[in-house]
Amino acid sequence: MPIKSILASSAATSLLLLPLLDPVRAQTQPETTSPAPAATTAAAVTHKLAIQVNENRPEVMNLALNNAQNVLEYYKAKGEQALIEIVAYGPGLHMLRGDTSPVKARVVEMSLAQPEITFIACANTQSNQSKQEGKAVTLLSEAKVMPSGVVRLMELQGKGYAYIRP
Repeated sequence: MPIKSILASSAATSLLLLPLLDPVRAQTQPETTSPAPAATTAAAVTHKLAIQVNENRPEVMNLALNNAQNVLEYYKAKGEQALIEIVAYGPGLHMLRGDTSPVKARVVEMSLAQPEITFIACANTQSNQSKQEGKAVTLLSEAKVMPSGVVRLMELQGKGYAYIRP
């Protein structure tokens, strides 16, 4: 048998025997039978943020709204998505009340312009304020009522939401 054939035959045999002779090296050899998995695209990334508002101060709510807007713009510029929940409870519920909200127009405007932002109102606080004031407390139609604002924040954190309190 010519030397060239012996070398070719021996190279082919050593490739077949490689997993048996050197299992570590065999595992690090690139896979040639299937393509590499597709890379995750930036559009597939969704950032999640929960913002707590528990003070009856328009400057606190405006800061929360500014934070939400800035986060959305930042990730949009990167081609990524963000979901934001602004959770109001305790004295902060006034920010989502139809009769006492000093930021009503801005909440309505942002709700229409930014569907990625959800406004959450605490039902416990709404009930307590109704009892204290002796009248039904009405909320902005943009507010989604949840049984407990604090519990909602806990649930969101459990789902991987980042948490801030302005």
